[in-house]
This record gives sequence, C-alpha cells and structure tokens, in this order.
Amino acid sequence: MDNHEHKPMEPGHSHDHHDHHDHHAMMAEDFRRRFFVSLFLMVPILALSPMIQMFLGVDWRFPGDSHLLFGLSTVLFIYGGKPFLAGAVEEFKERSPAMMMLIAMAITVAYVYSSLTVFVLEGNDFFWELATLIVIMLLGHWIEMKSVMGASRALEELVKLMPESAHLILADGMTKDVPVEKLEEGDAVLVKPGEKVPMDGIVYEGESAVDESMVTGESVPVDKGADDQVIGGSINGEGILKLKVNRVGDATFLSQVIKLVREAQESKSNTQRLADVAAKWLFHIAVTAGTLTFGVWMLLGAGLDFAVERAVTVIIIACPHALGLATPLVTAVSTSIGAKRGLLIRNRAAFENARRIDSLVFDKTGTLTKGEFGVTDVHGVGTSEEDLLTLAYSVELNSEHPIAHGIVGEGKKRKLDALEVRDYQNLTGKGLRATVDGRAILVVSPGHMREEGIGFDDTRYGELAKEGKTVVFLLEEGKLLGYIALADIIRDSAIEAVDALKGMGVESILLTGDNPKVAAYVGKKVGIDKVFAEVLPQEKASKIESLLEEGRTVGMTGDGVNDAPSLAKADLGIAIGAGTDVAIETADVILVRSDPLDVVNILKLSKATYRKMVQNLVWATGYNLVAIPLAAGVLYSQGILVSPALGAVLMSLSTVIVAVNARLMKVE
Repeated sequence: MDNHEHKPMEPGHSHDHHDHHDHHAMMAEDFRRRFFVSLFLMVPILALSPMIQMFLGVDWRFPGDSHLLFGLSTVLFIYGGKPFLAGAVEEFKERSPAMMMLIAMAITVAYVYSSLTVFVLEGNDFFWELATLIVIMLLGHWIEMKSVMGASRALEELVKLMPESAHLILADGMTKDVPVEKLEEGDAVLVKPGEKVPMDGIVYEGESAVDESMVTGESVPVDKGADDQVIGGSINGEGILKLKVNRVGDATFLSQVIKLVREAQESKSNTQRLADVAAKWLFHIAVTAGTLTFGVWMLLGAGLDFAVERAVTVIIIACPHALGLATPLVTAVSTSIGAKRGLLIRNRAAFENARRIDSLVFDKTGTLTKGEFGVTDVHGVGTSEEDLLTLAYSVELNSEHPIAHGIVGEGKKRKLDALEVRDYQNLTGKGLRATVDGRAILVVSPGHMREEGIGFDDTRYGELAKEGKTVVFLLEEGKLLGYIALADIIRDSAIEAVDALKGMGVESILLTGDNPKVAAYVGKKVGIDKVFAEVLPQEKASKIESLLEEGRTVGMTGDGVNDAPSLAKADLGIAIGAGTDVAIETADVILVRSDPLDVVNILKLSKATYRKMVQNLVWATGYNLVAIPLAAGVLYSQGILVSPALGAVLMSLSTVIVAVNARLMKVE
C-alpha cells in the first residue's frame, strides 16, 4: 500500500470501509479551485516584485507597494499553500519526508525570508518565487488527481453480495420474509429457484445445482442435496432448497473473505512513488546544503544578511518547479494511453512498481478462461453429430443451467433448427427429460448412466474427464445415442499472454479453486507449468504471501470474490473487467477488455512510465548539481553568483523540457 494514500497527492486504497470516491473528487475540485485563485493572485504579485520588474526592465514601484506585495503573498501562502503545509505535517508525523515536506519547506522559507526583507532585513524578496512555486505545484497535483481518481470499495461490494431478505420458515411451515441480519443459527430458510442463498447453511430438504463460481471460483454448478453445505451469496439453480442456518455473523464464509481483504489491504507493502523518493533526497540535500551555506558564510564573516540570503536561495532552488510537473504529466499521459487500451489504473504506486514483477499469478475461471461452457466434443453412436446436437439443443433451450447455455450456444453457432419439445421435465441432479418430435429423449449425467446400468465407452469418458470436461449423454428409451463434452472455454489470448510473459522473464502461476484435473488441463493448454488447484480463498491469499516471502514481486490477476483477498495482498492486483465488482474494487489495475494479453501491456506501460519519470526527474533536478553550488557562492570570489533571475530562467527551461518530454512517451 502506498504510504501517501491518505494525503492530497495520492488517491489509492482505503483502510476503512467507506467509499472515498466522492472524497477524492472533492479533493481534485479543491486543488482546481486553489490553482485558479492562486493563479489570479500570482499576476499582481509578479507585477509588484522588484526582481521581475528589473528582469523586464521596467519600474512600477510606488509608495507602500512592498506592503501590498506582502499582503497578497500572505493570502496566497495561506490559501494556496495549505494542502502542502497539511501534507508536510502528515509526513513529519510519519517521519517520512517526501514531496509535501520539500514543497512546504521551500514556500515557508521563501515566505518567511521575504517577509523579513519587507520589515527587518536588507535584501531581495522571493515573493515571486513563492507564487510561481505554489501555482505550479497546485497545477501538478490537480493534473495527477484528475487523471487517476479511484478508491477501494471492495468491502462494500462484498456486503452487497448478500441478499437483503430471507424466506424464514416458521413452526407452522409458512414462510415470512425477514432481513438477513436477523437470521440466527438453527433457523430454517427457504431458497427459491434463481435466488441467492441468504446465509451459510446445511440443506435438509430439496435438490438443486448451486452456482458457487462467484465465491469459490469453481466453474461447474455444484449439485446440492440433504446434508450438503451451501454458502451465503451463491446462486440457487432450478430446484427448491430448504436449509438450516449453521453460520452467522463473523463466522460466515463471506465475513471471512471480508476479514482477509481488510487485512491484506492494511498489510500491503509500503511502496513509495518515484517522485516521493526523489523529493525525499532533495529535502535532505536542501536542508544540508542550506545549513552548510549559512554556517560557512557566517564563519567567513560575510554578515548575517548575506549568509541568510545565500542559504535561502539554496533551499528554494533545491525545490525545482519542474519537479511539481515531472511525474504528474507522465501520470496523465500514461493514464490516457492506458485508458485508450482498456487499462484503468487505480493505484499509481502499485502500477509504477509493476515494472519489477517477476511472478504473475492467474486465476483460472473468468481470467484464463471465459467462465462459461462451450462444446468441445460431439460423438454420435449410430446417429450423426448434427442430429445428436439438434436433439440436445432442442431440449436444452428450456433450461437455464450453464451446461444448457453451452449446448444452446453451439446450436446457434451451427444455425441448427430447434425441434418441437413437449413434456419437458427437470430431473434434479440427473438431467432432463422431454419428448422431442415425438421421441422420448433424456439428456443425463454419467452418474445416471451408471445408476441405470447403461453401458458407455468408459476409456474415452476417462480421457475427457482428465481434461476437466463435463460430459452429458443422450438416451432414447434407454438406448445411447451419443455424448457431448463441454468445458470452460480458454480465452484465445491466454496462450499468447503466457508466452509473452515468459519472454519478459516473468513466471506464470495458475491458482484456482477448481479441481486438479481441470487446472492441469488448462495449465497445459496455456503453457503454465506451476499449477495450484482446489485452493480456498484464504489459502489463495496465503499462497500469494508465501511467494512474497520468497522475495518475489508478485502480480495477481483474477475476477471473483475468491480472488479479492489475494488481489489486495499482491504487489499488483489486476482485475478482469468482466468479473465481479468485488474483484474490480480490490484491484490496482482493471482490464476493461477481459483480455489476458492486456496483463502484458500493463507491465510494458509500467516500464515505459518509469523510464519517462526517471528522464523527467533528471531534467527537473539535474540543474541542481550546478545551481546549488553556484547559489551557495562557491565561485563568489571569481565574481560568479546565481542571481534569482538566472535561477528563474533555468527553472522555466527545465519545466518546458519536462512537459515536452512527458508528451513523447511511447509503449513498446
């Protein structure tokens, strides 16, 4: 987690449960307002400054002008400088000097010294420097906040997964709708077809297939019957379930996930923005150089006024205007490039450090795969492939089961004509029965085939099962017509993405809640050697933690609730845009197009952004190597001394270079 996330300059993850999006929008608006008011005040301050008048070769002096200049500068210092002074206090409390302390020190020194030149000391004021520094820094922070505004709402999104009410079964067998939070352990609850399960419980009556993919990552709906555990937030299929609540409050599956997400967000590595690292060094350099300058000139007997002026010049010059725009302009450009490519950056610190990633963990369902079934094999026994598929397509048109969606999708793709279906019946946990064009057809599971003692090619079935495929059989009056195999469809770009990462020296790892057969099949297909299967959400987060403990820099890509804790724990959490709101809100980067190849693009964009930031920081601070010693008076005996006017020209030049350089950013 970035150590500046609660400060004006850094939108990022939040520690608490509240939605900070509006808060960040208000802060961006606050920077905008302060920028324009400060810009308005800067114009008369520059016009009244004797230094600027001398630079322009004009004389606009009049009695009391220095007091008016002091008054306008005071307003600007208090109003425009407030965010930096407040940020500096935070950094001071954390004992971590960075951008805010550097800016606050420069503007405070400029203001205090300039005020003294009006009332006490002899010397040139720096009110013009104070004004331009505040205006440019406000502009930089406004640009950055505008380009990246986001806050983690993961915990609220997790809570939203639970339905608001439940059908409580009363003692007389009647039902009464009650708020979910009123449910107690031991309560009997009715779950109707298509509804969310309101609370963790044990089924005591009824059978249904329950879709747990959102919470466990398992792509195939799980058949539930008496004595089976169901998870609150999962979606009931076509059957009716009655269950006894066995976990409430903090003990529920979803509460445990919420706890894991919170802990992961709070413990995320304390990465620093590149600009803050540069600012921290400049802060120490400025304080040291300023103190040394003052001390040396006092020892040489130059006089208090001269020693103070030299020290002040050194401190102010050490905080270059260009530093305020060096990273915000790159941020704005990289955010814009990312958005055009469908990459939404939410946490800048995590994104900037993505260039260091050496291990990328992929969830399977919905990430490497589409999270939906597709037909992979059609085999007729004494009937043609097309006839077999037409019969299955006609029957499955009446079902809402994910397997049915896969068969219907294939039928539509092949432009098959649906036959007339009568007497449609759902055989819970077994399959479907219907009369198709006058023929009694059953679409059933392997379990039903074994129950009824109907023979089929066990060897071929075993091969398909090893590949993680789900097989359904078609029967006509007890006679086998053939079988259809389905699997979660692997995304076309997944293989390409893993291959590209390999070329970049990044190891790909598959981490899934799915069974080992499916995981191994998908891993082999896309080219991932390291596969962890049947991993529970809390185990996913600890797997990420163990990789981090090995000293790896870890990226995690996922789309489900079960991925939320690990997305928060990883150095870079990447959410697939088509996934759940929970994953999206926990992630540092969102892939709008749900394309695994965009993971590669994120790493490339991070590397390009870092290169450009380093270049800009070199331009922004490079002149310090020359300017600080000259400002300190190293060559004073040779008659060479950096005048404030020359300092202004150098700073303006570096600001222009930084702005142009940021616009030239390209991603390989």
